[in-house]
Amino acid sequence: MLFHSSLRKELARSFGATLVVLVTIVMSMILIRTLGQATKGSVNPQEVMLVMGYTVLGYMPTILTLSLFIAIVSTLSRMYKDSEMVIWFASGRGLASFLSPLLRFAWPVLAVIAAFALLIWPWANQQTAELRERYERRGDLDRVAPGQFQTSASGSRVFFIDKDAASTGGSKNVFISTSENGKDTVTSAQSGRIEIVGNDQMLRLSSGQRLETTVATGEIQISEFADYSTRVGTSRLSLPGELPVRARSTQTLLVERTAPHLGELAWRLGLALAAFNCVVIALVLSSVNPRVGRAGGMVFALFTFIVYYNLINLGQSWVTGGRASFAGFMLGLHGGGLLLGLLWLAKRHNNWTLRSLLRPRTRISTE
Repeated sequence: MLFHSSLRKELARSFGATLVVLVTIVMSMILIRTLGQATKGSVNPQEVMLVMGYTVLGYMPTILTLSLFIAIVSTLSRMYKDSEMVIWFASGRGLASFLSPLLRFAWPVLAVIAAFALLIWPWANQQTAELRERYERRGDLDRVAPGQFQTSASGSRVFFIDKDAASTGGSKNVFISTSENGKDTVTSAQSGRIEIVGNDQMLRLSSGQRLETTVATGEIQISEFADYSTRVGTSRLSLPGELPVRARSTQTLLVERTAPHLGELAWRLGLALAAFNCVVIALVLSSVNPRVGRAGGMVFALFTFIVYYNLINLGQSWVTGGRASFAGFMLGLHGGGLLLGLLWLAKRHNNWTLRSLLRPRTRISTE
């Protein structure tokens, strides 16, 4: 059908262009933020692109929804401005008749948004959390570059390595300064190597000297050793139950219905429902006066989108804090948003005005 095909073709072009622009902008912002985290030591510099990729996947539901929303508003507002809508209306097509081709175009995008929100979002967060944790829990010697002093993760030790044999896990001329339990200790050794004992990373030193000073009394104890071991880290990663809420699967949230889980579930389901509601809202917000520019209508549409998504985030905090029930929030926000959009669509489709609704109907006599 000419009506459906022409509309879907223009929607596809607008959606593709908007999606490319938004993904580029989001990737640039995430890259800058991830590089900053890598500079602070929160992210492995060698895994910046990997962390950025997982983060972009997590933002895809919002990006896709915004791209679909902008595509619908911009396409229909252009048709209003070029008087194409007048032609369709004159041919017997009301505004409500646009809902069917819009949904036929949007349903694959809506399915992808739901899959990203319910499946890809927790998986991407889980992968990112594991990368960050693995980097934060690396052994203290792994943080040290040869020839540089480096503070340990806990801040209680200072390491220095003269030469690092990365292939064998050994180091030459190791220096360690420790301050804990009221004692300052300086340990030096000719060589050292990392060994895994259970869940712990142990540093085994060979042929060295240990100088221990008691801070309170000033007592000094000097000892020499041929072999000495100390724990410098742990190799254990978090168990699945220790993952943050946003990294847990949707199935886990459904089974363990705690307040934080319900809050996260409300957010994920809200992304999918909001995407559907945005199709209806975009249809009613696209109406513009052909004699006026489209900028004002687009700004108002984007403002509506931002308010809607801020309400989703606000509702998540309310459900998590127990100030709102899961069912009440979902029905109130998304059900109310859909009802408001349909009523607004009916008003525009039937040209309802307050005067026409209040004006009494008069019967025309045929006598």
